[in-house]
Amino acid sequence: MDRTGPGLRPIDLARAAGVSTQQIRNYAAAGVLPPVPRTAAGYRRFDTRHLRALLAYRALARGHGPDTAQSIMQAVHAGDVPLALRLIDAGHAALHEQRLSLQATGEALETVAEQTPETPGTPESPRSGLRVGEVAARLGVRPSALRLWESAGLLAPRREPGTGYRRFGPADIRDARMIGMLRRSRYPLDQIRSVLDGLRRNGSSDALRAAVAQRQEELTRRAAAMLEGSGHLHRYVTAGEPDGGEGERC
Repeated sequence: MDRTGPGLRPIDLARAAGVSTQQIRNYAAAGVLPPVPRTAAGYRRFDTRHLRALLAYRALARGHGPDTAQSIMQAVHAGDVPLALRLIDAGHAALHEQRLSLQATGEALETVAEQTPETPGTPESPRSGLRVGEVAARLGVRPSALRLWESAGLLAPRREPGTGYRRFGPADIRDARMIGMLRRSRYPLDQIRSVLDGLRRNGSSDALRAAVAQRQEELTRRAAAMLEGSGHLHRYVTAGEPDGGEGERC
């Protein structure tokens, strides 16, 4: 393996990655970078191999997240490239499952969005409405989730006079079902609010379709980031040995 390139200072690596010099030290301590030799005077000797490792980690983190990216780099530096590849494969498999889940969720949401309290086949509730525990059991969520959604302004079930108990009508149950589906697909509450507002105002599913399309774009960007990270990692593991140089104390 070759020994190309001059010695690099911590600030050189920090500037290349857009991080602080302290973060470079943290990466070195965490195994994100290969072992950093020191001179007899105590200077760390960074080189182009450390720079390639840093760029590979940062690219992997954009697609896989920082924790998985760190595990990948640690596996490479431990000489266990097969483990690193398994971690990458697992990330791609999980992304594929998210795509399938998003497609199924989008189709189910369209069906739910078309339902009204009078739609045939809509699950009926007693004329007085269901209580929070009954709705939670029907939707497979915790009662606390329904209360959280209410406090966020996404649900507004009526209250019983005197007792103050929540009573969920068919429209409330429909909205709660949609919120649950969207939350499982990792939609933020603000985005869910715009979906529900459109349905309540004029029955429009445009915001719903836009939300699904935005999530699809996010998954596409993540897939592209994973591909870029794999390219950086391949260049790193097939590149040359570190070079010499006087390094920099840090």
